[in-house]
Amino acid sequence: MESLIVHWNIDPAILHLGGFELRWYSLLFVSGFILGWFIMKSFFNREKISEVLLDPMLYMLLICTIVGARLGHCLFYEPDYYLAPFFQMFGGTVSPQVAARGMTPWQAFWEIFMPWKGGLASHGGTIAIILGFIWYANKYGKANDFDFVWLVDHVVIPISFAACFIRLGNLFNSEIYGGPTSLPWGFVFERNRETVPCHPTQLYEALTYLLLGILLMWLYWKKLDSLYRGTFMGIFMIVCFGSRFLIEFVKNDQVDFEANMALNMGQLLSIPFILLGIGFLVYAFVKKVPARAIHPEHAVRPKAQPTHYAHPTGK
Repeated sequence: MESLIVHWNIDPAILHLGGFELRWYSLLFVSGFILGWFIMKSFFNREKISEVLLDPMLYMLLICTIVGARLGHCLFYEPDYYLAPFFQMFGGTVSPQVAARGMTPWQAFWEIFMPWKGGLASHGGTIAIILGFIWYANKYGKANDFDFVWLVDHVVIPISFAACFIRLGNLFNSEIYGGPTSLPWGFVFERNRETVPCHPTQLYEALTYLLLGILLMWLYWKKLDSLYRGTFMGIFMIVCFGSRFLIEFVKNDQVDFEANMALNMGQLLSIPFILLGIGFLVYAFVKKVPARAIHPEHAVRPKAQPTHYAHPTGK
């Protein structure tokens, strides 16, 4: 069994050109969005939604993912560091990391706008994406025969694959992994000076998201006409964040204060999304709106009712 242990020492950069480096994480991150664009294009073509709407959707997704994930990390995991000047202003405790790094509180604050320095939280990205799609559906939905629920129902399918790519990027960065394990598939993250096998939680999540994406894709292509709007979103939220909740039990704490918590921050943030997924499933089975886009020209019109004016005797 020892032969299955992986000694992981991959350089996170694919190539170096002077001061520039191309990282596996960046390549996988962008690849996830490109794949998502083509998947959504196939959905739009199948359901006769204009492809012109894909580009603004892609730009909105990129902005919401990066901004939301960055703010999520800064506000949920390290507010005492990134909001140090405000903590100081109101007599709160400033993270000792500010002084340890030889920085002023305001220098720590401006790092919020530097995502390349590390620190992205998927829960923050999810919140921003949901808000982005509310805006997008209000702007483009009515004129193109779709609503917010139809939109998120479809987009969670490519998001599943993009999330898989992002977790593989975390693996190449040797970050966000678990504690020591005696299981035969442990990874020794040598770049972080680990000497014992640890849970490769990046792979646990990546595999979960991959299987989730395959399931949702199969349901879309085989069962679309028998499903109700909200089903895809409900399944995605429950499986994605339910698995995240469970995997967090073997994952290392991301910040020090989590050591004193019964449930860590990732688990606490996952619970509302699981409940939201249940809410979408309830919505689907109560409202029973078809999952496929409904265009007025294809809508079923009620049969005309006979009136006395059309009576054959003229009465």
